Amino acid sequence: MLDFVTLEADLDEEERLIRDTAREFVADRVKPDIGEHFENGTFPTDLIPLMGKLGFYAPNLEGYGSPNVSETAYGLLMQELEAGDSGLRSMASVQGALVMYPIHAYGSEAQKEEWLPKLGEGEAVGCFGLTEPEHGSDPASMETTAEADGDGYVLNGSKTWITNSPIADVALVWARDTSSKDAPVRGFLVETDRDGVTTNKLEEKLSMRASITGEIGLNNVSVPESNVLPDVSGMKGPLSCLTQARYGIAWGAVGAARDCFETARAYALEREQFGGPIARFQLQQEKLAEMATQITLAQLLAYRLATLKERGDLRPQHVSMAKRNNVRMAREQSRVAREMLGGNGITTDYSPMRHLANMETVYTYEGTHDIHTLVLGDELTGIQAYE
Repeated sequence: MLDFVTLEADLDEEERLIRDTAREFVADRVKPDIGEHFENGTFPTDLIPLMGKLGFYAPNLEGYGSPNVSETAYGLLMQELEAGDSGLRSMASVQGALVMYPIHAYGSEAQKEEWLPKLGEGEAVGCFGLTEPEHGSDPASMETTAEADGDGYVLNGSKTWITNSPIADVALVWARDTSSKDAPVRGFLVETDRDGVTTNKLEEKLSMRASITGEIGLNNVSVPESNVLPDVSGMKGPLSCLTQARYGIAWGAVGAARDCFETARAYALEREQFGGPIARFQLQQEKLAEMATQITLAQLLAYRLATLKERGDLRPQHVSMAKRNNVRMAREQSRVAREMLGGNGITTDYSPMRHLANMETVYTYEGTHDIHTLVLGDELTGIQAYE
């Protein structure tokens, strides 16, 4: 596997074990069937409990069954999962960074004890309800409301583009608490079997087809006070979760790009035209050299993020740069890899076209490329280009 500047030489024993376990899992259980799942628009749900048994859900948390592995180990896990497919990494990322993390960081002790072990083991599936039909890049304008009613709340509204929602047991829904002054955003744990909850699947996607995506409809849904995350209020809650998830995306995109590179290199060495392998042609070597360089630069950025995160110095702007750069890199290099495969590259027998299609989604979700550009512009100039 591409590791041109031998970054993995510095991994400790646990980090190597997690990398190798995830890599073996993807090779044995994901790659043989993922093309078919992509073509059929299905997710391999049979892998969900197995991923739990292997510790793939939020292993960087501490307690409640989570082993508190290093941030590098967690990044390597996301990298290997996305080398299989972005849908696989998204499932694990949502479960861990967007559902387990906020419960761990902001939940009550009862909420932690009830949900973290089940989610961590894959016995329950969670989803994260922030994006609305009319509010994507501007989540602070959300219209979903939670109105106090006796000893609980009544929720109304809708969320869309929600990974895992059609198969979720619990949704972490962000809504405006209209019973409080200024209607702050708060987090609500909503079991999906409650009256008034619908989780329709979104069909006919041309990207992330091996991922289950849906909506969350809330029609007078009653939840008790005990389902409210007690230790966070305002947009800090959902945005802090997204920072955790974007960290995983920055690593994951490297995995997708690396898989494209390895596929293209192997093909170039095996495919013979004009009396020999196409890898001997200067044009193909230039493509491989540039792909390897860009992937290596993205790897360096991901490893640096892990160091900053471990010592508590990671800032959202750091993550914006890495998410923006690494996903753009994967988007561009997957196209080049597909190009090297010629006509064979448009089939599900090879991964680059699937990764290329997936990257169109990853380029857009959890902060579009343009929004992260403006976040960096604000950081670098002190002038905010949007309100």
